[in-house]
Amino acid sequence: MTSDSLDVDVRARFTAEGTEPFTVDAELSVREGETLVVLGPSGSGKTLLLETVAGFHAHEGHISHRGRDLTGTPPEKRGFGFVFQDYALFPHLTVRENVAFGSRYHDDTTDPDELLAELGVSDLADRTPKTLSGGEQQRVALARSLAIHPEALLLDEPLSALDVPTRQTLRADLVDLLDGVTSLYVTHNRTTARALADRIAVMHDGQLVQVGTPEEVFESPVSPFVARFTGANVLSESALSAVGDGEAEMVAIRPEHVVLDPATADFEAAVERVVREDATFRVSLSVDSGVGETTLDAFSDDPPAVGDRVGVGLPGRYLTRFTKM
Repeated sequence: MTSDSLDVDVRARFTAEGTEPFTVDAELSVREGETLVVLGPSGSGKTLLLETVAGFHAHEGHISHRGRDLTGTPPEKRGFGFVFQDYALFPHLTVRENVAFGSRYHDDTTDPDELLAELGVSDLADRTPKTLSGGEQQRVALARSLAIHPEALLLDEPLSALDVPTRQTLRADLVDLLDGVTSLYVTHNRTTARALADRIAVMHDGQLVQVGTPEEVFESPVSPFVARFTGANVLSESALSAVGDGEAEMVAIRPEHVVLDPATADFEAAVERVVREDATFRVSLSVDSGVGETTLDAFSDDPPAVGDRVGVGLPGRYLTRFTKM
């Protein structure tokens, strides 16, 4: 499977009756064979960005790809493959006919049987979508998008509506299926982003606020928003005088780096809640300070009981400080 790099510049304003205007202002580059995941909360504009690149929405402004204006170009002429959230397979067509659908609009397409064999589902060719499992539908949807030799593959949260076991299985499949395919994938799920991404672009209010490797985004957030959305604790230094340096207003630390050990404690906290999360426990702590109580999450294999007071350590090498402006 071959693909090219994706370099798009989107400056688009959307208006609809009864809603406030919304602007997507984003420039992004996806290297050849790379998966870039756009991560953001609902309403951040990530799906709108993806669908604007695909050509699904009228808007004011412009979109360009490698310097070529795409603003008035219809979706089928843009050269991108699109995988919808619900896969959107045509129920009245066989799998082979679904994969071949793009040949109606493109002269150069891959033979459906060849592509299905490459994705390991050649035995499904004569079946219809309603007889397929979620994983099989996912592979057929990918085959249909790849059949047109897209410059890049655009994926709109195809795992979001699935139950957890199915999502985990299909997420693992996607890691292999997207290998070497230039892909732009949008999601609000942190675990999916970490599993699939070569790089992550965090989106907020129509703009990309941080782009980097998963390690950079999760361990070195550039703002309190990015820290909170990627699952870190964000605390005021005035509430945590033990780790204050006088130069920052806020500090961030991921739950997995918080240490519950009296020997290395920076302060004490009360255990407020203990929740089992798969193989570990999420422990919520209430920190009593001069500015009231601050909730801090930690992970533990051997958690304390609710109501206990515990020593809490915040290792400096894992702290991100947000300096006063």
